[in-house]
Amino acid sequence: MKKLAGMALLIILGHASFAQNDTTVIIKKDKSSKSTYQSLNLANRPNDHLLIEFSYDNWLNRTDSMNINGFNRGFAAYFMFDFPFKSDPHFSVGVGLGIDASNIFFEDTHVGVADLGGTLAFKNTSQTDHFKKYKLVITNLDLPIELRYAFNPENTNKSWKVALGVKVGLLLSTYTKGKDLENAAGQVINDYIMKESSTRYFNSGRLVGTFRVSYGFIGIFGQLQLTSLIREGAGPTVNPWSLGIVLSGL
Repeated sequence: MKKLAGMALLIILGHASFAQNDTTVIIKKDKSSKSTYQSLNLANRPNDHLLIEFSYDNWLNRTDSMNINGFNRGFAAYFMFDFPFKSDPHFSVGVGLGIDASNIFFEDTHVGVADLGGTLAFKNTSQTDHFKKYKLVITNLDLPIELRYAFNPENTNKSWKVALGVKVGLLLSTYTKGKDLENAAGQVINDYIMKESSTRYFNSGRLVGTFRVSYGFIGIFGQLQLTSLIREGAGPTVNPWSLGIVLSGL
């Protein structure tokens, strides 16, 4: 995790050296040995300081015992700083901080996040008592870094925008939540909620690749976790992914 954070800091410092905070950018153009200058005023443009993401979430490389079923949903919110390039304000670097929460739903499955043992168990409970609704909630603190391109840098509210980047994350919590205990026949025998919480089987840090395409304040995004969700030796290598809608502005 320290190595990932160090790499992220180097990327930020490297890009910041080529970016600027000035609200007015002057570009020099050389055409047929004649120098022309174009002045762009970026004072009033929205810099996508606030990003809010709603997503469908799932896992890549999941095993048969991971009986994921239902609408797995995620939510994330980030505050970003934007640094336009002095040489070309179409490009900028976005750096920020935020929270990402993912809800993965399981059917007839017990995920043993609080169990004692060496591996994370995904136990089939279809022939015994189980919860009607059951999910695993994963929350991360993320540091996103983006290389951005705006087709109209002076008015990004009326412009197509593209961003590629990474998120360096720190795991905050993982817990399961079960609601309405049923027997094997599907009859409710107890209408209570049970939560179990532990991070012992999960990697404390993560690295995620991201992309975003938007017009104005709305767009689509996708991301893939490049590092495994589960610790080495504690279970199979699974890589969470998300696809959804992003709202941006300010």
